[in-house]
Amino acid sequence: MKGRSRRTPLRFSTQTLLLQLGVVALVVLLTSAVHVWLTYERLGREAENQALTLARTVASDPDVRAEVQRISAQPGTPPAAELLAGPLMAAAEGARTRTGALFVVITDETGLRLAHPDAERLGERVSTDPSEALAGKEVTTRNTGTLGPSAGAKVPVFAPDPGTVVGEVSVGYSTESIGQSLARDVVPIALTAAGALLVGVLASFLLRRRLQRLTLGLEPEEISTLVHDQVAVLQGVADGVIGVAADGRISVFNAAARRLLGQPDLTGTPWADAPVPPRLLALTRADAAEGDAVELVAGGRVLVASARKALHGREDLGWVVMLRDRTELQQLTRQLDAVGTMSTALRAQRHEFANQLHTIAGFMSIGQHQQARDYLARLAATGPLKFPVDQAELLQDPYLQAFLGAKGVEADERGVTLRLGPETLVRGQVTEPQEVTTVLGNLIDNAVNAAVAGSAPDRWVEVEVLDGPGSPTAGGTLHIVVGDSGDGLPGAGAGGEDAVFAEGFTTSERPARAGAGQGLGLALARQLARRRGGDVRVLDPGSPGGPGAVFMATLPGTTVPNETKPNERDNGV
Repeated sequence: MKGRSRRTPLRFSTQTLLLQLGVVALVVLLTSAVHVWLTYERLGREAENQALTLARTVASDPDVRAEVQRISAQPGTPPAAELLAGPLMAAAEGARTRTGALFVVITDETGLRLAHPDAERLGERVSTDPSEALAGKEVTTRNTGTLGPSAGAKVPVFAPDPGTVVGEVSVGYSTESIGQSLARDVVPIALTAAGALLVGVLASFLLRRRLQRLTLGLEPEEISTLVHDQVAVLQGVADGVIGVAADGRISVFNAAARRLLGQPDLTGTPWADAPVPPRLLALTRADAAEGDAVELVAGGRVLVASARKALHGREDLGWVVMLRDRTELQQLTRQLDAVGTMSTALRAQRHEFANQLHTIAGFMSIGQHQQARDYLARLAATGPLKFPVDQAELLQDPYLQAFLGAKGVEADERGVTLRLGPETLVRGQVTEPQEVTTVLGNLIDNAVNAAVAGSAPDRWVEVEVLDGPGSPTAGGTLHIVVGDSGDGLPGAGAGGEDAVFAEGFTTSERPARAGAGQGLGLALARQLARRRGGDVRVLDPGSPGGPGAVFMATLPGTTVPNETKPNERDNGV
């Protein structure tokens, strides 16, 4: 048994076209039919009015009135031959011939014909009811009589003196003549209907073409599936996705983009007016290189953004902007740098330990036991190694001590001395080490770079850290001041200090390495501080030859009081 062949359903655009064509044809046909009917009714009313006018004219003729009164006063009805040759027949036929009426009939008070186009009908009773006209009323009628269908009128004939009804005049126009007039009027109606139908068909085809272009040739089921898939994908990915339509408006702004940029849903907002970083807007300029990734700071996060053209065939659909969060990656990179720095310091200390052991072994081999004991006593008193940052005991937080120690080793390798200022005093513990080290690390790294690049022979970086009191719920405030021996900030005078916090600003002469985050440190540090209610600013831009720039950071809510008792800390417990 052969399987039945499955019929391919019509495309939605084809169904829409056929529906539109059907609706247009139905509307045109109904409109034409109504117009024809109204025209027929108008012609019929005109025939009735014309018949009424002619009937009034004949009924008001004094000779007709007198003759009808005379015949009505006689007993019986005159013979047909007498009526045919009488004045009523002449008057009725004369009026009918002049006006082209189908008939002009005159009757007596009983409805017997006194004048009729058909001589054989004279003396007979009329085929239609004359009672209303004989009662003194004028009526218009549409009926079928002995001469065929007609539209006419009946008017009473009054006697000259007493004003009584002595007969009636009935006038009718053939409906065939109305049909002929209608046929002449139907030609422009048909032409108009055909023109309207043609315009409707063309409009339907144009609408179908536009519908296919707007839907990219997709069926409604496919569009529905795509919408569900788009929502699932856009809301499920961790990367921010921004869709910019060809008309310059934001068409897609997923939850990740709102979270990364710290903005509400901007769907429908003009892309050029969107409250996003300028470097993000620059990705979609006409002269921008497609696919290039840039780093920027937004909402206290380091983001990597890229933009690509969205094309469907040859049609330009706009831009797709992708946002990826690199904040945690940068924090891990900074921690790895610190670990690497400490590893380097440990290798140096290993060499120093080896030298010390060789010295002791040398004393022992030559029999200088006392000198070996004295050397070991000095090592026990002073410690095997010197801490890389002087007065580190002012920092009672072990995290700050370790971090500044690693930075001191790293700075020392580059020929820069890292020292703590005289106002340094941290009595509490740091509760937000990642944010603190991000801000402090950026300031120290920039200061070390400035000191290395400076012209002063003595290269140094001075750091002052002071924790201030805060509320029991919010925690204390950490104040950080970092200065260096560099040549200051170039071109940062006259209120231009904020320029150093712009994304991409750097004083390095080396070109920025893609993805290295160069030029983002100060911008990120300021945003992190301001997000906590603090700030990072320039206290002194410095001057050529030194001293260099001085930066100050305020980080509220980043410390808590140390729980160790003062007497225990003083006794070394």
